[in-house]
Amino acid sequence: MEVKLKVNGEDRTIDVEKDMPLLWAIRDVLKLTGTKFGCGQALCGACTVHVNGAAVRSCITPASSVSGQSITTIEGLATDASHPLQKMWVELGVPQCGYCQPGQIMQAASLLSANKAPTSEAIEEAMNGNICRCGTYMRIREAIKAVAANMPASAEN
Repeated sequence: MEVKLKVNGEDRTIDVEKDMPLLWAIRDVLKLTGTKFGCGQALCGACTVHVNGAAVRSCITPASSVSGQSITTIEGLATDASHPLQKMWVELGVPQCGYCQPGQIMQAASLLSANKAPTSEAIEEAMNGNICRCGTYMRIREAIKAVAANMPASAEN
């Protein structure tokens, strides 16, 4: 099945099975390997990407269901790692193994896009379900708070 997507700002047409998860279309067909496979059941958040700006678990989203839509992967958030979240992740030493971090950053970017000044509770709610085996949750939340505190109210993510 032919699926047309705008991936990281670039129009792409891919030929995939109707039920192929977006994750595998991104990783195997488009060769964008920053998005990770975690559980395959939308429980861990490692596969989080943006579809039209909203955080979506790509492991359970059929590529065919997002035809014609805009997809942003971790590679498209900022090609040079200059996104404020990416910079703060480095500054605060958030990752340990790093495997879940693309999904964590994509979830956080979606939150900050919708809520420029999230409360601790809003951060907790938005990030709930993004699992970090290394347990860096406190640093993840600290990074989100730091970026939000330094973000102009009109800034785009």
